[in-house]
Amino acid sequence: MMTKVQSSEGLAPKVSGPLPGPKAREVLERERNFVSGSHTKGYPFVADHGEGCFIWDPDGNCFLDFAAGIAVNLLGHNHPRVNEAVAAQMKKLAHYSAADFYYEPYGLLCERLAKLAPGDGPKKVFLSNSGTEAVECAIKLARYHTNRYHLIAFLGSFHGRSLGSLSLTSSRAVQRQGFGPMLGGVTHIPFPDEYHHRDLDSIDFLENVLFQRMIPPSDVAAIVLEPIQGEGGYLVMPPEHMKRIRKICDKHGILLIADEVQSGMGRTGKYFCMEHYGVEPDIITLAKGIANGLPLGATIARSHIMDWTAGAHTSTFGGNPVACVASLAVLNELKNGVLDNCARVGAFLTERLKALAEHHPLIGDVRGKGLMLAVELVHNRRTLEPATAERDRVVERAFQNGLLLIGCGFTGFRIVPPLTLSEREAQIGVDIIDRVLSEVESASGGQVHPSRK
Repeated sequence: MMTKVQSSEGLAPKVSGPLPGPKAREVLERERNFVSGSHTKGYPFVADHGEGCFIWDPDGNCFLDFAAGIAVNLLGHNHPRVNEAVAAQMKKLAHYSAADFYYEPYGLLCERLAKLAPGDGPKKVFLSNSGTEAVECAIKLARYHTNRYHLIAFLGSFHGRSLGSLSLTSSRAVQRQGFGPMLGGVTHIPFPDEYHHRDLDSIDFLENVLFQRMIPPSDVAAIVLEPIQGEGGYLVMPPEHMKRIRKICDKHGILLIADEVQSGMGRTGKYFCMEHYGVEPDIITLAKGIANGLPLGATIARSHIMDWTAGAHTSTFGGNPVACVASLAVLNELKNGVLDNCARVGAFLTERLKALAEHHPLIGDVRGKGLMLAVELVHNRRTLEPATAERDRVVERAFQNGLLLIGCGFTGFRIVPPLTLSEREAQIGVDIIDRVLSEVESASGGQVHPSRK
């Protein structure tokens, strides 16, 4: 039975007065005094409450949410069926550790994820609390199963900030600065980038140079990749490169780990982004939108790969029963209309954003899949000179106009709204981006050149 996709019909962004307002400023002041300064804050938005694809600050200003808590609020805010599932579970049992005991939601969710994962063979699942934990699990599992130690990752990747996942991460130097030495046995190769015409021979380099001169493939446990690089700028792995990586892994007995923490759970219009490639990974990591805001991560592997023994890896809080029932509710919604909505509205939004490029010379590229989209800004479409300052200005001015965006890479902004986004809401967002781009281009004083030649 098809369930209705949640809609916030009639709502629209509304900002009254300069931002942040007085109540928001009180929150910001408290954070300055008592909260770690390690968080990255793009602009002073203070979240108070939400409904669907809209979110309010404590001063009553309403924003259209194209950030979704960094792609986490998959079904939007205050989703009724997720809320009902969470409330019912809280009345029964809030926690009882799966490390040592059993409860039904844990196994039910693992079964659902195992059966949804790409490929026909049996899978097993380990649940954790976050994306970085899911990646740590994948690292340990790959080394355990293969009895090899080396890992290959890609430049521009983001896999998390705990030490093992941080060793794979290479999107920004500041994320690694001061935390060395990193995990040993990790080598990064360039990510093939079609838009910038860079590193399209990186897979040749891996097989014909790196494996021949530096790293015996028999020492490599896994190749780890994001099918769409998140922090790296929403660069999409070209299909032919993905297929070649799978063949290289098969040839040398190397595991292929797909980090789908951001791209999974329907974000690209399919349950898993890897489905677009027709390539089955050996291990998949998930988190972010998996439980619509509750902390949950998952590592899915072929059953024969998840062969470690009791005590090798576990978690006190991972797969908490409340988070599990929230995730089961999310999967029900994806099946009953939300996944289709993501594909349809994602295509609509992509078309509208590409249309903007016809009269906004700042737009160099629109890319992504489903509702995982990025707009890259450049000064010149021929030289692809990055427009980083203009990107920052667009994101800030969008906030002032009631639209929440977040940056990606050095010169792009990402669009990752709830998958319940309607075409009406998508068009509202496009109209704000259109208006803000005109403002920023006008302020650039002729420094933007539209030439494609």
